[in-house]
Amino acid sequence: MAENTETKLEGKPEKKEQKKKKAAKKSDKPSFFKGVKTEFKKIVWPDRLTICKQTAAVVLISAVLGALIKLVDMLVQIGFDFII
Repeated sequence: MAENTETKLEGKPEKKEQKKKKAAKKSDKPSFFKGVKTEFKKIVWPDRLTICKQTAAVVLISAVLGALIKLVDMLVQIGFDFII
C-alpha cells in the first residue's frame, strides 16, 4: 500500500512539469499578427512605372480579347441566320 502512495505522488510532479513545458512552448510561439507583420516587411513593392506598364497591358489585352469574342459572336450569328 505504501508503494501505491509513492507511485501516485511521483506521478503528480511529472504532470505538473509537463503542463509547465506545454505552457512555456505556447508562450514561445510568436503571435499570428507578428508573423504577418514580419512577412509584410519582406514584400518588395513595384515602382510606379512598372504598375503603369502592367495596367496598360491588362487593359489592352482585355480590349483585344473583347473585340475577338465579339467578332466570333457576329460570325456565329451570321452563320445561324444563313442556315435558318
